[in-house]
Amino acid sequence: MAYLAFYRTFRPTTFDEVVRQEHIVKILKNQIETDKVGHAYLFCGPRGTGKTTLAKIFARAINCNNPVNGSPCGKCPACKALAEGSNLDVSEIDAASNNGVDEMRDLREKVQYPPVAGKYKVYIIDEVHMLTASAFNAVLKTLEEPPRHAVFILATTEPQKIPATILSRCMRFDFKLIPQKDLEELIRGVFVKTGKQFEEAAVSAIARAGAGSARDSLSIADMCASYSQGKLTYEDVNAVLGGTEYSKIADICGAILNEDVSSALNLTEEILSTGKSVGVLVKDMLSFLNNCTIVKVCKSAREIVNLPDETYKKIEDAAKSADPHKLLRVTEVIARAETDLRYSLNGRITLETAVLKCAIPQIDYDIDALIGKINALEKKIESGVPITIAASQAVKKSQQSAPPVREYAANNEISAEKPVKTLPQVQKTQKAEEKEQPYKKPAAKPAIILNEDDGESPFGNVQNQKPVNTEEGAGEGIQPTLWEDGGAGLTKVTALREEDKGKIFGKFMGALRKTHKNAVLFTLCMDLDHAFEGDKMVLITDSETVYRGLLRESNAKFVADLLAEFGVFSHEIRLKAKGESEYEKAVGELRRNFDGADITEK
Repeated sequence: MAYLAFYRTFRPTTFDEVVRQEHIVKILKNQIETDKVGHAYLFCGPRGTGKTTLAKIFARAINCNNPVNGSPCGKCPACKALAEGSNLDVSEIDAASNNGVDEMRDLREKVQYPPVAGKYKVYIIDEVHMLTASAFNAVLKTLEEPPRHAVFILATTEPQKIPATILSRCMRFDFKLIPQKDLEELIRGVFVKTGKQFEEAAVSAIARAGAGSARDSLSIADMCASYSQGKLTYEDVNAVLGGTEYSKIADICGAILNEDVSSALNLTEEILSTGKSVGVLVKDMLSFLNNCTIVKVCKSAREIVNLPDETYKKIEDAAKSADPHKLLRVTEVIARAETDLRYSLNGRITLETAVLKCAIPQIDYDIDALIGKINALEKKIESGVPITIAASQAVKKSQQSAPPVREYAANNEISAEKPVKTLPQVQKTQKAEEKEQPYKKPAAKPAIILNEDDGESPFGNVQNQKPVNTEEGAGEGIQPTLWEDGGAGLTKVTALREEDKGKIFGKFMGALRKTHKNAVLFTLCMDLDHAFEGDKMVLITDSETVYRGLLRESNAKFVADLLAEFGVFSHEIRLKAKGESEYEKAVGELRRNFDGADITEK
């Protein structure tokens, strides 16, 4: 007889031999024992989890004359007849190659014929998601109301591609990935039955490579058994899988975690130069980093990782030298590189770029990179290693080169010269003093006579500004005496000049615009009208919202202080009456501008 692969030789023939999937096995057993067999089933899940195997066992079990614990006995005439390949009561259809509407029409015709050896005629349609829309429609009515002797079992790895009309007519069973521990037991049992000696670490490596698939695990075990003539070792499995020597992977990841850029790049080039695949190297690095994270975090890491003592020691050493944030960041960068390899034309450059990014956290502004740098500095400080920071040296040099300042004592006597204090301390002291002192109303500021030459300052040319009398006792709200330099000395001016009044509002708005903290106040003042009633400035608006906003205490105080800078010590916010016509506005403005004049309306 020709040689059969492990996954065919050791395929389960009863429900008890199926690896896991207990939630599905129990339902199928109960249906057989209670004789409540459905007409359509949908088995969906990842590859190699037992969908087709369970479908074959169920097909034989429902036709068995004497089922044992829900499983086919294998001894009755029906079981023996179904075991032959020529029996037509159980038909397997590959939907990938028979996906047309003609094949489904042929199936619809054949399903009418009764079974030959058993009670049911079972149709197992594998990869059913490959059927076309027309094929699904052709089998739809038959699937919903088949003959009493017909049972359909649909198997697929992509149930999302199946139409909802098909899904609603089937009993759906979702298969799960098989845990690593169960795969190890399966592989161990196969090696024992075949007489193959093995190491436990080798079995664990095969189960990990199987990634939850029993068929993949048995296929890898078959290759490993053929590769090794004697006892199967961990190194043999690693060689079969095409992985890199574990010590070199440990060296690369250790150099990355220790931020040794040169060693990390040299080791990467050395491994790739031997012909190793970039994708396999990245996969091995991710596996090592994942093991480091498990060792770093989990208490039972030794049982979870399940590697030889020498290999586990390498992982443990690498995990001790890295903090969790650094491990997380390096793992994310390498995982991103694995995704980028799918679209990269030069995988070597993609991997080396990722290695550089991992080994030089200074060039990365990721939060995990920054936290890793801080943790590294804290460890150095705790171990007593002197830390040299360029910024601190620059501050120290600036303090040494700065001229000394004099500190004044309470009696205003000059004390000894002392070095300049650092800026953060001075700012902190000033803020504390400002917080402790009660609020005092600022003294009246001198008025400014505006000049033609404004310069860069929003308040005009400082050199040409004229001071005003700020003697104590001046009545609040009374216009102080202005002083004008006439060449031979200061001359009193009792009021604002008319040519200056026309410029004050523009200067006021310019100052507001340049004061970034008062953008809202600037917006409120944009549509204001203005007029002077003597030396009092009137700001006029027709919006109640603007009116209320300008009368708010903080805004009113700021406007008053700012107008005082331009010599206006009296102002009024006025709300324009609603419904006032343009004519009335003009007359009102004339009356305000020419107070006391005889104005006659015609």
